[in-house]
Amino acid sequence: MTVPASVCIIACNEEHNLRRCLASVAWADDVLVVVDTRSRDATEAIARELGARVILHPYQGNVEQKSFALGETKHDWVLSLDADEALSPELARAVQETIARDGPADGYELDRVTWHLGRWIRHGEFHPDWQLRLFRRARARFVGINPHGRVELSGRRARLGGELHHHSYRDLADQVARIQEFSRVQARAMWDAGRRARAADLVLRPPLRFLRAWLLKQGFRDGMAGFTIAAATAFHVFLKYAKLWELGRDPTRRAEAPSGKAGSS
Repeated sequence: MTVPASVCIIACNEEHNLRRCLASVAWADDVLVVVDTRSRDATEAIARELGARVILHPYQGNVEQKSFALGETKHDWVLSLDADEALSPELARAVQETIARDGPADGYELDRVTWHLGRWIRHGEFHPDWQLRLFRRARARFVGINPHGRVELSGRRARLGGELHHHSYRDLADQVARIQEFSRVQARAMWDAGRRARAADLVLRPPLRFLRAWLLKQGFRDGMAGFTIAAATAFHVFLKYAKLWELGRDPTRRAEAPSGKAGSS
């Protein structure tokens, strides 16, 4: 039997992740995959093969794409996922049971755990990472600053047991490439919001972010993977503010379209 819920997924060039994601929500009555029209791999074909409802939609930003997907859902209960995420069996059961008893909360946070550099990362900047992903459609909307949209809930929230498995990066090179793209989108969003880079942003923020990830949030407990992630996070912060500073010096960059790459956080 299927569960009366809508699962909405946004995807762009996600053929290496999408099967895992869709398999974990095969129990849902309505599975919608919104594919960025710039996708060039087998993402669309895989989604159709596995029975998902597919809509091709031009990408304008993470918040905009997820808002569009939410508007196309059919059921009161909605589960929003990125294509590189998948529900563990325990979490899938918890979601189905929650929908079957219709609450009692209006939205539920899921415990997202990232697989990276050969292990599950359970400390540092990556964990804990509670994400509000299951909610009543009428009580939620997507907000935030691209490329990271989030759900704003009107009503009571709670947490579910089980893990939301996150396969965000294929390898370190993929993480660095994502940092390059996300930092560009973030810098442009900050510029458009009136933010300007200061010397302290470039000099102080990156090392402070490293110390927060490595020491305060105990990234050292994840070994060399934790150190690498802390360093990459600091690099991300540096690039974001360096690109914001660059926008202030280069009018040609400010004239560029502020579009971003579809995908997950």
